[in-house]
Amino acid sequence: MSKDLATRLDLVKPSATLAMTALAADLKASGKTVYPFGVGQPDFQTPDYILAAVRDNLPSYSGYTPATGTVALKEAISESTLRDRGWEPKVDQITVGVGAKHVLFNLMMVLLNPGDEVIIPAPYWVSYPEQVRLFGGEPIFIDAPPSAGFRITPEQLKAALTPKTKAIILCSPSNPTGAAYTESQLKALVEVLADSDCYIIADEIYGELVYDGFQHVSLGKLAPEFSERLIVVDGVSKAYAMTGWRIGWATAPKAVTRGMAKLQGQSTTNPSAVAQAAATAAVLGPRDDVERMRQAFASRRKTMVDGLNAIEGISCEMPDGAFYAFPDVRGLYGIQHDGKPIETAKGVALWQLDACGVAAVAGEAFGAPGHIRFSYAASDELIREALGTLTEAVRTANR
Repeated sequence: MSKDLATRLDLVKPSATLAMTALAADLKASGKTVYPFGVGQPDFQTPDYILAAVRDNLPSYSGYTPATGTVALKEAISESTLRDRGWEPKVDQITVGVGAKHVLFNLMMVLLNPGDEVIIPAPYWVSYPEQVRLFGGEPIFIDAPPSAGFRITPEQLKAALTPKTKAIILCSPSNPTGAAYTESQLKALVEVLADSDCYIIADEIYGELVYDGFQHVSLGKLAPEFSERLIVVDGVSKAYAMTGWRIGWATAPKAVTRGMAKLQGQSTTNPSAVAQAAATAAVLGPRDDVERMRQAFASRRKTMVDGLNAIEGISCEMPDGAFYAFPDVRGLYGIQHDGKPIETAKGVALWQLDACGVAAVAGEAFGAPGHIRFSYAASDELIREALGTLTEAVRTANR
């Protein structure tokens, strides 16, 4: 009997973000100073009010919960969505999973048949196309270049739609670019989708993290007429500094919700009961900590982008939200690394990790050759120090 692994794994690439994180960890373990800008994880501690809400009641969270989440958490999600996003999902539309990535994975399993197409604007988060491929779908990429603010146009979207289009994934604010769509830009895209019957998957995990007065508008509020095919994905990981708690959710049409319930009933069952209680406290709690972290990210954004733009050979747009800068690094091509001139963004990323310990993720993994994603989920002081070392490494590099 063959001991080979499932052939579906041949379609999937390893996560580039996790790979860079592992390389950085190995260097740090060897004693080298490493500046960790590769992982999309807030460096803040989970706010005290969340910890306090679960600390004294831990024995209460030792049993199973319903597979798709507690009623208390779903009611809290509904209430907080109304407060923060201006629309109110029904409790029976909500599926809670082990982080937003798990929710998206389950959505692809529930929605896709072999040959189905999923439209994905590029640059994209590394897991979107891999999850589509894993379940026999075909990712259809639309190029959203820096000249367009890393946003797709209605004309591009219309041209990409086919009878095979099963879904489109829109992430706003975006990972990896930080670009976000205004209300009018979203309306223009939605108008194009009126002539299609595809699902619209809105990844709004960074919706709380916007800057310079930018107003995030949820598609749940903007396009209620699409409720029978609109899926909104969200979670507590980013805005509440709760990445390790692993709680995300999807608000979806009831048929999709039932499919996800069936799937989770035969896979993970419920997310951690303790984490669900923490998430309940998080979304219903005061907004002071969320705003404090948002303001810190706003300061760090300026520090990162200004610092990158001051380095010869690097050019960076100012992002609208999230906590990523996505500079063009093609001006660094030609630097010698391991006896050869650098010719790719991946080469730049590996060179800067070796040269000065700056860990960031090459744009090839995001569908954007020539760029590198820097997370500014780190202190202003650390960002300045890291960019100072990178500036010196570029100045003294052998070309």
